[in-house]
Amino acid sequence: MPDVNASAPAARAVLDVAGHAPLRPRARAALLEALDQGWADPRRLFAEARRARMLLDGAREAVAGVVGARTEEVDLFGTHTAALHGAVRAVARGRRRQGADVVVGAVERAAVHAAAAFVAARGEGTVTTVPVDRAGRVDPEAFDAAVGPGTALAALQHANGEVGTLQPVGPVHDGLRRRGVPLLVDAGASLGHVDVGAAWDLLAADAGDWGAPPLGVLVTRTGVRRSPDWPEDEDRWSPGGVPVPLALAAAVALQDAVADRARADAHRRALVDVVRARVAAEVPDVDVVGDPEARLPHVATFSCLYVDGEALVTQLDRLGLGVGSGSACTSGALEPSHVLAAMGALTHGNVRLSLPVDVREQDVHRLCDALPGVVAQVRAAAGAVGL
Repeated sequence: MPDVNASAPAARAVLDVAGHAPLRPRARAALLEALDQGWADPRRLFAEARRARMLLDGAREAVAGVVGARTEEVDLFGTHTAALHGAVRAVARGRRRQGADVVVGAVERAAVHAAAAFVAARGEGTVTTVPVDRAGRVDPEAFDAAVGPGTALAALQHANGEVGTLQPVGPVHDGLRRRGVPLLVDAGASLGHVDVGAAWDLLAADAGDWGAPPLGVLVTRTGVRRSPDWPEDEDRWSPGGVPVPLALAAAVALQDAVADRARADAHRRALVDVVRARVAAEVPDVDVVGDPEARLPHVATFSCLYVDGEALVTQLDRLGLGVGSGSACTSGALEPSHVLAAMGALTHGNVRLSLPVDVREQDVHRLCDALPGVVAQVRAAAGAVGL
């Protein structure tokens, strides 16, 4: 017979849901309803198609209402990466008479760096990368100085999804506006968690990050010159369009996230403070990175000396704790995180948390309780003891 006094294994806790958060209940209900009501092609004219079009337009209107834009300024893409690529490529082509230069922050997503390099090379332009400080933040004056007469576009994230640091998008946008250069703000880690404000000309976001099915969002202010550099399609800015049920679920989830934002901020910010304090105090040779105050409420990152990030993630997973690693190595590319490298931070032994809205306090403490032993175990296995 089983030992009734034996403690049951702890339930699994996923503490890194960046870009793939659990589906919110109302979003799930909207998705299922739209599968019944919005299955038709919204570009056709029969009744079911017109109903699907109404649902799609309602989803775009809801997103526009959250970010302070017009419905016609909202485009939806299959992925966040596609939205970022589309923004950079379309604006660079639309402003090709101004030049082919692109200015980006050093800690932008790889998709932004890749798109900037693509359009600059195609137009014989250059990419200027603005460095960041130890917290991962650009200097607005340095960003302004990087902009020249041939700059077609500048890109600066609202906040870094790997370390949580908020960027000075307001001052940067002010400087660019005086020069007539549009600013693409990547809010993929921010929208739904904090107010992204109005300091942007193009705003990209990731519906998967706020508890919807993964979907890319791009909002382009009226007046920003852009031109598609892909084959002509009825959906000019997002060729092929997106499934209506996904769009409706994304909009409902965003409205829910905004309505619950104050509570979720306070809950998760307090737990991130716990992680930052306990890890710094209890784990030897650790670097807790990102701004301690001007940051996203749900992101925490730290790196451990003499430790491989994948080994840490694997050991914690065996304990029922799902975390991410923004650092080091994957099987395909043995390269450190460009974000941590740009910050001058330790790039190995990295653990990233992106807490879900319903994260339990006991699970965060369980992680903190386990970390010293797990780090010591991984170091011992690597022979990194007494260094």
